[in-house]
Amino acid sequence: MKLLENLKWRYATKKFDASKKIEQKDIEILKEAVQLSVSSYGLQLYKVLIITNDELKLQLKEAAWNQSQLTDASHIFVFCNYTERKNEHIDEYIRATSETQNTPLEKLEGYGDFIKQSLSAKPIEEWQNWSEKQTYLALSNLLVACAELKIDSCPMEGFEPEKFNQILGLDQNGLNAAIIAPVGYRSTEDHTQFRQKVRKPKEILFEEI
Repeated sequence: MKLLENLKWRYATKKFDASKKIEQKDIEILKEAVQLSVSSYGLQLYKVLIITNDELKLQLKEAAWNQSQLTDASHIFVFCNYTERKNEHIDEYIRATSETQNTPLEKLEGYGDFIKQSLSAKPIEEWQNWSEKQTYLALSNLLVACAELKIDSCPMEGFEPEKFNQILGLDQNGLNAAIIAPVGYRSTEDHTQFRQKVRKPKEILFEEI
């Protein structure tokens, strides 16, 4: 499978070639891959910022312990989860479902009420943790799509979310930077690319019952 070959090719890129930029047509493919990601109830309770502004990248680099990926990568994907439970998000999803699937709205209202009840039953800390985890599902699609296009990527939790939120004005929009992924093209000086991939053997990782 090409997919397996591409997954073997990818690695968490430590040093990008700052002179190489991703073409917009490929960025559109990456955006669609993220858009098609699975999410709980299909709600997609997150927003994805794509950073290309050099000055902004520099500020974000300082909030990510000066890791070079932030300024050398072509683009930075910032996955942001919503920080507040809002029924409006569910109502928007139900309306979109009605329009897309040509289903009368009244037939979907019961499902919308079920989602609201299910999410409101979660304690706030549990809900926020659940909300952040949703962004990781979308991130996975981005990483696989990058590998398919032979675009390098580096998922990163090594940054200060509070500072990212401040720099990007996320707080006032009810958003939180959960995880980031610089994407671009590996530098020939990045020796990490030559290391053998280390993974658990299948007989240890999997158990068939």
